[in-house]
Amino acid sequence: MITFLICLAILIAGYFFYGKYVDRVFGTYAGKTTPAYEVNDGVDYIPMSDKRIFLIQFLNIAGLGPIYGAIMGAMYGPVVFLWITFGTIFAGAVHDYFSGMISLRNNGKSLPEIIGDQLGLSVRQVIRVFTLILMILVGAVFVSGPADILTGMSGNSQSLGIWTAIIFVYYMMATLFPIDKIIGKIYPVFGLALFIMAFGIMGAMLMHGYEIPDLNSATFANMNPKSELFPIFPFMFVTVACGAISGFHATQSPLMARCLKKETDGRKVFFGAMVAEGIIALIWAAAAMSFFGNIGSFQDYMLANSDKAALVVESISLGWLGKAGQVLVLLGVVAAPITSGDTAFRSARLIIADVFNFSQKSIKNRLVIAIPLFAVAFILLQVNFGIIWRYFAWCNQTLAVFTLWAITVYLVRLRKNYFITLIPALFMTAVSSSYILMAKEGFNLNHTFSYSLSLAITLAVFVLFIIRKKNIESEPSKVKVRS
Repeated sequence: MITFLICLAILIAGYFFYGKYVDRVFGTYAGKTTPAYEVNDGVDYIPMSDKRIFLIQFLNIAGLGPIYGAIMGAMYGPVVFLWITFGTIFAGAVHDYFSGMISLRNNGKSLPEIIGDQLGLSVRQVIRVFTLILMILVGAVFVSGPADILTGMSGNSQSLGIWTAIIFVYYMMATLFPIDKIIGKIYPVFGLALFIMAFGIMGAMLMHGYEIPDLNSATFANMNPKSELFPIFPFMFVTVACGAISGFHATQSPLMARCLKKETDGRKVFFGAMVAEGIIALIWAAAAMSFFGNIGSFQDYMLANSDKAALVVESISLGWLGKAGQVLVLLGVVAAPITSGDTAFRSARLIIADVFNFSQKSIKNRLVIAIPLFAVAFILLQVNFGIIWRYFAWCNQTLAVFTLWAITVYLVRLRKNYFITLIPALFMTAVSSSYILMAKEGFNLNHTFSYSLSLAITLAVFVLFIIRKKNIESEPSKVKVRS
Protein backbone atom coordinates (compact mmCIF):
# COMPACT_ATOMS: atom_id res chain seq x y z
CA MET A 1 0.00 0.00 0.00
CA ILE A 2 2.91 2.34 0.69
CA THR A 3 3.98 2.26 -2.97
CA PHE A 4 0.45 3.09 -4.10
CA LEU A 5 0.15 6.04 -1.70
CA ILE A 6 3.59 7.39 -2.62
CA CYS A 7 2.78 7.18 -6.32
CA LEU A 8 -0.55 8.92 -5.70
CA ALA A 9 1.25 11.72 -3.87
CA ILE A 10 3.85 12.03 -6.65
CA LEU A 11 1.11 12.37 -9.27
CA ILE A 12 -0.57 15.17 -7.34
CA ALA A 13 2.75 16.91 -6.66
CA GLY A 14 3.68 16.49 -10.33
CA TYR A 15 0.74 18.63 -11.35
CA PHE A 16 1.60 21.46 -8.98
CA PHE A 17 5.37 21.49 -9.45
CA TYR A 18 6.35 19.96 -12.80
CA GLY A 19 3.16 21.17 -14.41
CA LYS A 20 3.95 24.70 -13.29
CA TYR A 21 7.48 24.39 -14.69
CA VAL A 22 6.22 23.12 -18.05
CA ASP A 23 3.72 25.99 -18.13
CA ARG A 24 6.57 28.43 -17.51
CA VAL A 25 8.65 26.88 -20.30
CA PHE A 26 5.81 27.38 -22.76
CA GLY A 27 5.15 30.90 -21.53
CA THR A 28 1.43 31.57 -21.18
CA TYR A 29 -0.02 35.07 -21.30
CA ALA A 30 -3.09 35.79 -19.19
CA GLY A 31 -4.12 38.80 -21.25
CA LYS A 32 -3.90 37.24 -24.72
CA THR A 33 -7.08 36.80 -26.71
CA THR A 34 -7.78 33.13 -27.38
CA PRO A 35 -9.25 31.55 -30.54
CA ALA A 36 -12.52 31.01 -28.66
CA TYR A 37 -13.05 34.76 -28.89
CA GLU A 38 -11.09 35.58 -32.04
CA VAL A 39 -12.85 33.01 -34.21
CA ASN A 40 -16.02 32.21 -32.21
CA ASP A 41 -18.05 30.54 -34.94
CA GLY A 42 -20.73 29.30 -32.55
CA VAL A 43 -19.97 25.68 -33.45
CA ASP A 44 -16.41 24.59 -32.59
CA TYR A 45 -15.00 27.85 -31.25
CA ILE A 46 -17.09 28.69 -28.20
CA PRO A 47 -15.77 30.10 -24.89
CA MET A 48 -16.52 27.78 -21.97
CA SER A 49 -15.53 27.80 -18.30
CA ASP A 50 -12.28 26.12 -17.28
CA LYS A 51 -14.10 23.68 -14.98
CA ARG A 52 -16.39 22.50 -17.76
CA ILE A 53 -13.54 22.22 -20.26
CA PHE A 54 -11.46 20.24 -17.75
CA LEU A 55 -14.22 17.64 -17.34
CA ILE A 56 -14.79 17.48 -21.10
CA GLN A 57 -11.07 17.05 -21.78
CA PHE A 58 -10.84 14.39 -19.08
CA LEU A 59 -13.68 12.36 -20.58
CA ASN A 60 -12.41 12.98 -24.13
CA ILE A 61 -9.06 11.38 -23.36
CA ALA A 62 -10.26 8.79 -20.85
CA GLY A 63 -12.46 6.34 -22.72
CA LEU A 64 -11.65 2.86 -21.45
CA GLY A 65 -7.91 3.52 -21.33
CA PRO A 66 -7.32 4.31 -17.65
CA ILE A 67 -9.56 1.40 -16.65
CA TYR A 68 -8.92 -1.48 -19.07
CA GLY A 69 -5.34 -0.52 -19.85
CA ALA A 70 -4.47 -0.24 -16.17
CA ILE A 71 -6.05 -3.62 -15.41
CA MET A 72 -4.11 -5.27 -18.24
CA GLY A 73 -0.97 -3.50 -17.04
CA ALA A 74 -1.54 -4.85 -13.52
CA MET A 75 -0.72 -8.29 -14.92
CA TYR A 76 2.93 -7.17 -14.76
CA GLY A 77 2.70 -6.54 -11.01
CA PRO A 78 3.31 -3.39 -8.95
CA VAL A 79 6.04 -2.24 -11.35
CA VAL A 80 3.14 -0.85 -13.38
CA PHE A 81 2.71 1.82 -10.70
CA LEU A 82 5.99 3.38 -11.78
CA TRP A 83 5.04 3.67 -15.44
CA ILE A 84 1.60 5.09 -14.65
CA THR A 85 3.12 7.66 -12.28
CA PHE A 86 6.24 8.82 -14.09
CA GLY A 87 4.86 8.19 -17.56
CA THR A 88 1.88 10.42 -16.76
CA ILE A 89 3.95 13.29 -15.35
CA PHE A 90 6.96 13.35 -17.66
CA ALA A 91 5.44 12.03 -20.89
CA GLY A 92 1.63 11.99 -21.08
CA ALA A 93 0.84 15.28 -19.34
CA VAL A 94 3.61 17.13 -21.18
CA HIS A 95 2.43 15.61 -24.49
CA ASP A 96 -1.20 16.61 -23.86
CA TYR A 97 -0.32 20.08 -22.58
CA PHE A 98 1.86 21.12 -25.49
CA SER A 99 -0.43 19.64 -28.16
CA GLY A 100 -3.24 21.73 -26.71
CA MET A 101 -1.24 24.91 -26.14
CA ILE A 102 0.45 24.89 -29.55
CA SER A 103 -3.00 24.49 -31.09
CA LEU A 104 -4.20 27.40 -28.94
CA ARG A 105 -1.39 29.59 -30.28
CA ASN A 106 -2.30 28.65 -33.87
CA ASN A 107 -6.06 29.33 -33.98
CA GLY A 108 -7.01 25.82 -32.82
CA LYS A 109 -5.17 23.89 -35.52
CA SER A 110 -5.71 20.12 -35.63
CA LEU A 111 -2.88 17.75 -34.73
CA PRO A 112 -1.74 16.83 -38.28
CA GLU A 113 -1.27 20.52 -39.10
CA ILE A 114 0.70 21.08 -35.90
CA ILE A 115 2.99 18.13 -36.66
CA GLY A 116 3.35 19.17 -40.29
CA ASP A 117 4.34 22.73 -39.33
CA GLN A 118 7.32 21.35 -37.41
CA LEU A 119 8.30 18.15 -39.24
CA GLY A 120 7.65 19.12 -42.86
CA LEU A 121 5.18 18.66 -45.70
CA SER A 122 5.83 14.94 -46.28
CA VAL A 123 5.22 14.10 -42.63
CA ARG A 124 2.14 16.36 -42.64
CA GLN A 125 0.56 14.37 -45.48
CA VAL A 126 1.31 11.02 -43.85
CA ILE A 127 -0.02 12.11 -40.46
CA ARG A 128 -3.16 13.58 -42.02
CA VAL A 129 -4.06 10.20 -43.50
CA PHE A 130 -2.81 8.23 -40.48
CA THR A 131 -4.75 10.32 -37.97
CA LEU A 132 -7.92 10.41 -40.05
CA ILE A 133 -7.94 6.62 -40.40
CA LEU A 134 -7.30 6.29 -36.67
CA MET A 135 -10.20 8.62 -35.81
CA ILE A 136 -12.65 6.75 -38.06
CA LEU A 137 -11.44 3.44 -36.66
CA VAL A 138 -11.90 4.62 -33.08
CA GLY A 139 -15.34 6.01 -33.86
CA ALA A 140 -16.51 2.86 -35.63
CA VAL A 141 -15.26 0.46 -32.98
CA PHE A 142 -16.79 2.62 -30.26
CA VAL A 143 -20.12 2.15 -31.99
CA SER A 144 -19.94 -1.64 -32.21
CA GLY A 145 -18.34 -2.21 -28.78
CA PRO A 146 -20.93 -0.40 -26.64
CA ALA A 147 -23.73 -1.74 -28.85
CA ASP A 148 -22.58 -5.31 -28.16
CA ILE A 149 -22.41 -4.63 -24.41
CA LEU A 150 -25.86 -3.01 -24.29
CA THR A 151 -27.29 -5.90 -26.28
CA GLY A 152 -25.88 -8.35 -23.73
CA MET A 153 -27.19 -6.30 -20.79
CA SER A 154 -30.66 -6.12 -22.33
CA GLY A 155 -30.78 -9.89 -22.79
CA ASN A 156 -32.24 -9.46 -26.26
CA SER A 157 -29.88 -10.64 -28.98
CA GLN A 158 -32.13 -9.07 -31.62
CA SER A 159 -31.56 -5.56 -30.26
CA LEU A 160 -27.99 -5.15 -31.61
CA GLY A 161 -29.17 -3.24 -34.67
CA ILE A 162 -31.33 -0.95 -32.54
CA TRP A 163 -28.48 -0.08 -30.14
CA THR A 164 -26.10 0.44 -33.06
CA ALA A 165 -28.57 2.83 -34.69
CA ILE A 166 -29.13 4.76 -31.43
CA ILE A 167 -25.39 5.22 -30.84
CA PHE A 168 -24.83 6.14 -34.48
CA VAL A 169 -27.54 8.81 -34.35
CA TYR A 170 -26.03 10.23 -31.16
CA TYR A 171 -22.58 10.35 -32.79
CA MET A 172 -23.97 12.27 -35.75
CA MET A 173 -25.64 14.78 -33.42
CA ALA A 174 -22.52 15.22 -31.28
CA THR A 175 -20.38 15.64 -34.40
CA LEU A 176 -22.63 18.21 -36.07
CA PHE A 177 -24.11 20.20 -33.20
CA PRO A 178 -22.25 23.11 -31.55
CA ILE A 179 -19.85 21.76 -28.96
CA ASP A 180 -21.64 23.42 -26.04
CA LYS A 181 -25.06 21.96 -26.91
CA ILE A 182 -24.46 18.22 -26.38
CA ILE A 183 -20.83 17.53 -25.48
CA GLY A 184 -20.65 20.61 -23.27
CA LYS A 185 -23.68 19.48 -21.27
CA ILE A 186 -23.31 15.69 -21.12
CA TYR A 187 -19.55 15.27 -20.68
CA PRO A 188 -19.18 17.18 -17.40
CA VAL A 189 -21.84 14.96 -15.81
CA PHE A 190 -20.22 11.70 -16.95
CA GLY A 191 -16.74 13.00 -16.15
CA LEU A 192 -17.75 13.90 -12.61
CA ALA A 193 -19.47 10.53 -12.20
CA LEU A 194 -16.29 8.67 -13.24
CA PHE A 195 -14.33 10.62 -10.63
CA ILE A 196 -16.85 9.81 -7.90
CA MET A 197 -16.88 6.13 -8.78
CA ALA A 198 -13.09 5.86 -9.00
CA PHE A 199 -12.64 7.44 -5.60
CA GLY A 200 -15.42 5.20 -4.31
CA ILE A 201 -13.34 2.21 -5.44
CA MET A 202 -10.25 3.65 -3.74
CA GLY A 203 -12.20 4.38 -0.54
CA ALA A 204 -13.57 0.83 -0.38
CA MET A 205 -10.12 -0.61 -1.07
CA LEU A 206 -8.46 1.38 1.70
CA MET A 207 -11.26 1.26 4.29
CA HIS A 208 -11.68 -2.52 4.03
CA GLY A 209 -7.96 -3.06 4.42
CA TYR A 210 -7.31 -4.80 1.12
CA GLU A 211 -3.62 -5.48 0.65
CA ILE A 212 -2.14 -3.51 -2.24
CA PRO A 213 1.21 -5.07 -3.22
CA ASP A 214 4.29 -2.93 -2.73
CA LEU A 215 7.44 -2.70 -4.79
CA ASN A 216 10.31 -4.60 -3.19
CA SER A 217 13.17 -6.85 -4.23
CA ALA A 218 10.74 -9.68 -4.94
CA THR A 219 8.09 -7.70 -6.86
CA PHE A 220 10.37 -5.35 -8.78
CA ALA A 221 10.20 -7.72 -11.74
CA ASN A 222 7.99 -8.86 -14.57
CA MET A 223 5.28 -10.84 -12.79
CA ASN A 224 3.27 -11.51 -15.94
CA PRO A 225 2.58 -15.28 -16.20
CA LYS A 226 3.68 -15.05 -19.84
CA SER A 227 6.73 -12.92 -19.11
CA GLU A 228 8.85 -14.63 -21.77
CA LEU A 229 6.35 -13.63 -24.45
CA PHE A 230 5.54 -10.23 -22.98
CA PRO A 231 8.62 -8.49 -21.53
CA ILE A 232 8.01 -5.27 -19.63
CA PHE A 233 9.79 -3.32 -22.35
CA PRO A 234 8.01 -2.59 -24.61
CA PHE A 235 4.75 -4.45 -23.93
CA MET A 236 3.78 -2.87 -20.61
CA PHE A 237 4.46 0.62 -22.00
CA VAL A 238 2.08 -0.03 -24.90
CA THR A 239 -0.54 -1.89 -22.85
CA VAL A 240 -0.93 1.00 -20.42
CA ALA A 241 -1.43 3.69 -23.05
CA CYS A 242 -4.09 6.18 -21.98
CA GLY A 243 -3.06 5.71 -18.35
CA ALA A 244 0.40 7.14 -19.09
CA ILE A 245 0.69 8.54 -22.64
CA SER A 246 -1.54 8.24 -25.68
CA GLY A 247 -1.35 9.78 -29.14
CA PHE A 248 -5.15 9.86 -29.27
CA HIS A 249 -5.07 12.55 -26.57
CA ALA A 250 -3.23 14.94 -28.87
CA THR A 251 -6.09 14.68 -31.37
CA GLN A 252 -8.50 15.75 -28.65
CA SER A 253 -6.59 18.64 -27.08
CA PRO A 254 -7.21 20.99 -30.07
CA LEU A 255 -10.97 20.56 -29.53
CA MET A 256 -10.62 22.21 -26.13
CA ALA A 257 -7.98 24.68 -27.34
CA ARG A 258 -10.79 26.22 -29.39
CA CYS A 259 -12.86 26.80 -26.24
CA LEU A 260 -10.38 28.11 -23.65
CA LYS A 261 -11.13 31.58 -22.34
CA LYS A 262 -7.58 32.19 -21.11
CA GLU A 263 -4.16 30.77 -21.97
CA THR A 264 -3.47 30.39 -18.26
CA ASP A 265 -6.27 27.80 -18.04
CA GLY A 266 -4.18 25.45 -20.19
CA ARG A 267 -2.26 23.81 -17.35
CA LYS A 268 -5.45 22.94 -15.49
CA VAL A 269 -7.20 21.60 -18.60
CA PHE A 270 -4.45 19.75 -20.48
CA PHE A 271 -1.82 18.85 -17.87
CA GLY A 272 -4.44 18.46 -15.14
CA ALA A 273 -6.76 16.17 -17.09
CA MET A 274 -3.88 13.80 -17.87
CA VAL A 275 -2.79 13.71 -14.23
CA ALA A 276 -6.40 12.98 -13.28
CA GLU A 277 -6.41 10.12 -15.76
CA GLY A 278 -3.15 8.82 -14.30
CA ILE A 279 -4.76 8.81 -10.85
CA ILE A 280 -7.74 6.85 -12.18
CA ALA A 281 -5.37 4.34 -13.80
CA LEU A 282 -3.38 4.01 -10.57
CA ILE A 283 -6.55 3.28 -8.61
CA TRP A 284 -7.74 0.60 -11.04
CA ALA A 285 -4.34 -1.09 -11.23
CA ALA A 286 -4.23 -1.25 -7.42
CA ALA A 287 -7.84 -2.47 -7.22
CA ALA A 288 -7.18 -5.28 -9.70
CA MET A 289 -4.16 -6.52 -7.75
CA SER A 290 -5.90 -6.38 -4.36
CA PHE A 291 -9.55 -7.37 -4.95
CA PHE A 292 -8.84 -11.04 -5.66
CA GLY A 293 -6.59 -11.44 -2.60
CA ASN A 294 -3.21 -11.33 -4.34
CA ILE A 295 -1.61 -10.82 -7.73
CA GLY A 296 -1.56 -14.53 -8.48
CA SER A 297 -5.32 -14.91 -7.96
CA PHE A 298 -5.97 -11.86 -10.12
CA GLN A 299 -3.79 -13.29 -12.90
CA ASP A 300 -5.53 -16.66 -12.66
CA TYR A 301 -8.91 -14.92 -13.01
CA MET A 302 -7.73 -13.00 -16.06
CA LEU A 303 -6.29 -16.11 -17.73
CA ALA A 304 -9.45 -18.09 -17.00
CA ASN A 305 -11.57 -15.36 -18.60
CA SER A 306 -9.47 -14.69 -21.72
CA ASP A 307 -7.99 -11.46 -20.27
CA LYS A 308 -11.39 -9.74 -20.32
CA ALA A 309 -10.84 -6.60 -18.27
CA ALA A 310 -14.58 -5.82 -18.42
CA LEU A 311 -15.28 -8.78 -16.12
CA VAL A 312 -12.73 -7.48 -13.61
CA VAL A 313 -14.43 -4.07 -13.67
CA GLU A 314 -17.81 -5.70 -13.09
CA SER A 315 -16.54 -7.92 -10.26
CA ILE A 316 -14.79 -5.09 -8.42
CA SER A 317 -17.63 -2.61 -8.90
CA LEU A 318 -20.38 -4.93 -7.75
CA GLY A 319 -18.24 -6.43 -5.00
CA TRP A 320 -17.20 -3.15 -3.42
CA LEU A 321 -19.96 -0.72 -4.37
CA GLY A 322 -23.03 -2.94 -4.72
CA LYS A 323 -25.83 -1.37 -6.75
CA ALA A 324 -23.78 1.77 -7.22
CA GLY A 325 -21.25 -0.51 -8.90
CA GLN A 326 -23.78 -1.29 -11.59
CA VAL A 327 -23.78 2.39 -12.48
CA LEU A 328 -19.99 2.26 -12.65
CA VAL A 329 -20.12 -0.67 -15.05
CA LEU A 330 -22.55 1.24 -17.25
CA LEU A 331 -20.32 4.34 -17.21
CA GLY A 332 -17.07 2.47 -17.57
CA VAL A 333 -17.87 0.05 -20.37
CA VAL A 334 -20.58 1.97 -22.23
CA ALA A 335 -20.52 5.74 -21.61
CA ALA A 336 -16.73 6.06 -21.59
CA PRO A 337 -16.11 4.60 -25.06
CA ILE A 338 -19.14 6.40 -26.47
CA THR A 339 -17.79 9.72 -25.24
CA SER A 340 -14.48 9.00 -26.96
CA GLY A 341 -16.13 7.78 -30.15
CA ASP A 342 -18.18 10.91 -30.75
CA THR A 343 -15.20 13.25 -30.31
CA ALA A 344 -13.16 10.99 -32.59
CA PHE A 345 -15.66 11.71 -35.38
CA ARG A 346 -15.70 15.38 -34.47
CA SER A 347 -11.89 15.47 -34.65
CA ALA A 348 -12.02 13.76 -38.04
CA ARG A 349 -14.42 16.41 -39.32
CA LEU A 350 -12.15 19.21 -38.13
CA ILE A 351 -9.01 17.55 -39.50
CA ILE A 352 -10.56 17.46 -42.98
CA ALA A 353 -11.83 21.02 -42.56
CA ASP A 354 -8.31 22.20 -41.67
CA VAL A 355 -6.80 20.41 -44.66
CA PHE A 356 -9.11 22.18 -47.12
CA ASN A 357 -9.53 25.38 -45.08
CA PHE A 358 -13.27 24.68 -45.18
CA SER A 359 -15.36 26.77 -42.77
CA GLN A 360 -17.56 24.71 -40.45
CA LYS A 361 -19.86 27.52 -39.38
CA SER A 362 -22.79 26.39 -41.54
CA ILE A 363 -24.54 23.06 -41.03
CA LYS A 364 -24.30 22.47 -44.78
CA ASN A 365 -20.49 22.54 -44.69
CA ARG A 366 -20.45 20.24 -41.69
CA LEU A 367 -22.69 17.76 -43.47
CA VAL A 368 -20.48 17.82 -46.57
CA ILE A 369 -17.65 16.37 -44.47
CA ALA A 370 -19.63 14.36 -41.91
CA ILE A 371 -21.81 12.33 -44.29
CA PRO A 372 -18.85 10.63 -46.07
CA LEU A 373 -17.17 10.04 -42.68
CA PHE A 374 -20.20 8.23 -41.29
CA ALA A 375 -20.67 6.33 -44.56
CA VAL A 376 -17.13 4.96 -44.26
CA ALA A 377 -17.69 4.16 -40.58
CA PHE A 378 -20.91 2.31 -41.42
CA ILE A 379 -19.05 0.18 -43.97
CA LEU A 380 -16.33 -0.56 -41.41
CA LEU A 381 -18.99 -1.73 -38.95
CA GLN A 382 -19.58 -4.69 -41.27
CA VAL A 383 -15.95 -5.80 -40.84
CA ASN A 384 -14.52 -7.96 -38.07
CA PHE A 385 -12.24 -5.67 -36.14
CA GLY A 386 -10.58 -8.44 -34.14
CA ILE A 387 -7.33 -8.37 -36.11
CA ILE A 388 -7.32 -4.69 -37.07
CA TRP A 389 -7.89 -3.51 -33.49
CA ARG A 390 -4.70 -5.21 -32.29
CA TYR A 391 -2.78 -2.58 -34.17
CA PHE A 392 -4.55 0.27 -32.45
CA ALA A 393 -2.30 0.30 -29.37
CA TRP A 394 0.81 0.51 -31.54
CA CYS A 395 -0.72 3.14 -33.85
CA ASN A 396 -1.75 5.11 -30.80
CA GLN A 397 1.77 5.18 -29.34
CA THR A 398 3.33 5.83 -32.75
CA LEU A 399 1.16 8.93 -33.09
CA ALA A 400 2.44 10.01 -29.66
CA VAL A 401 5.99 9.59 -30.97
CA PHE A 402 5.37 11.96 -33.91
CA THR A 403 3.64 14.43 -31.60
CA LEU A 404 6.54 14.45 -29.13
CA TRP A 405 9.08 15.01 -31.90
CA ALA A 406 6.98 17.85 -33.34
CA ILE A 407 6.77 19.49 -29.90
CA THR A 408 10.53 19.08 -29.44
CA VAL A 409 11.21 20.86 -32.73
CA TYR A 410 8.72 23.56 -31.73
CA LEU A 411 10.64 24.15 -28.49
CA VAL A 412 13.91 24.30 -30.40
CA ARG A 413 12.40 26.99 -32.62
CA LEU A 414 11.20 28.83 -29.53
CA ARG A 415 14.70 28.59 -27.98
CA LYS A 416 13.19 26.85 -24.93
CA ASN A 417 14.16 23.77 -22.90
CA TYR A 418 13.44 21.05 -25.45
CA PHE A 419 14.82 18.25 -23.26
CA ILE A 420 11.46 17.97 -21.48
CA THR A 421 10.03 16.41 -24.65
CA LEU A 422 13.22 15.11 -26.28
CA ILE A 423 13.74 12.46 -23.60
CA PRO A 424 10.14 11.15 -23.76
CA ALA A 425 10.35 11.27 -27.58
CA LEU A 426 13.47 9.08 -27.60
CA PHE A 427 11.98 6.68 -25.07
CA MET A 428 8.67 6.31 -26.93
CA THR A 429 10.49 5.90 -30.24
CA ALA A 430 12.30 2.92 -28.74
CA VAL A 431 9.05 1.57 -27.28
CA SER A 432 7.04 1.89 -30.49
CA SER A 433 9.74 0.51 -32.79
CA SER A 434 10.64 -2.45 -30.57
CA TYR A 435 6.97 -3.34 -30.11
CA ILE A 436 6.15 -3.59 -33.81
CA LEU A 437 9.34 -5.57 -34.38
CA MET A 438 8.69 -8.25 -31.76
CA ALA A 439 4.90 -8.38 -31.38
CA LYS A 440 2.99 -11.20 -33.08
CA GLU A 441 0.82 -8.67 -34.89
CA GLY A 442 4.04 -7.04 -36.07
CA PHE A 443 7.15 -8.70 -37.46
CA ASN A 444 7.40 -11.27 -34.63
CA LEU A 445 11.19 -11.08 -34.58
CA ASN A 446 13.62 -12.38 -32.00
CA HIS A 447 13.63 -10.18 -28.90
CA THR A 448 17.38 -9.55 -28.85
CA PHE A 449 17.43 -8.63 -32.52
CA SER A 450 14.36 -6.43 -32.06
CA TYR A 451 15.98 -4.51 -29.21
CA SER A 452 19.14 -3.98 -31.25
CA LEU A 453 17.23 -2.80 -34.31
CA SER A 454 14.98 -0.50 -32.29
CA LEU A 455 18.06 1.03 -30.67
CA ALA A 456 19.51 1.66 -34.14
CA ILE A 457 16.21 3.22 -35.28
CA THR A 458 16.10 5.46 -32.21
CA LEU A 459 19.69 6.58 -32.72
CA ALA A 460 19.01 7.29 -36.39
CA VAL A 461 15.99 9.43 -35.49
CA PHE A 462 18.08 11.25 -32.91
CA VAL A 463 20.76 12.01 -35.51
CA LEU A 464 18.07 13.38 -37.85
CA PHE A 465 16.87 15.58 -35.00
CA ILE A 466 20.39 16.92 -34.36
CA ILE A 467 20.71 17.82 -38.05
CA ARG A 468 17.27 19.44 -38.00
CA LYS A 469 18.17 21.32 -34.82
CA LYS A 470 21.33 22.80 -36.34
CA ASN A 471 19.38 23.97 -39.39
CA ILE A 472 16.69 25.55 -37.21
CA GLU A 473 19.20 27.32 -34.97
CA SER A 474 20.80 28.93 -38.00
CA GLU A 475 17.45 30.45 -39.01
CA PRO A 476 15.35 33.21 -37.41
CA SER A 477 12.66 31.93 -35.08
CA LYS A 478 9.46 31.18 -37.01
CA VAL A 479 7.31 30.28 -34.05
CA LYS A 480 4.11 32.28 -33.96
CA VAL A 481 3.61 34.18 -30.71
CA ARG A 482 0.14 35.69 -30.41
CA SER A 483 0.01 39.46 -30.01
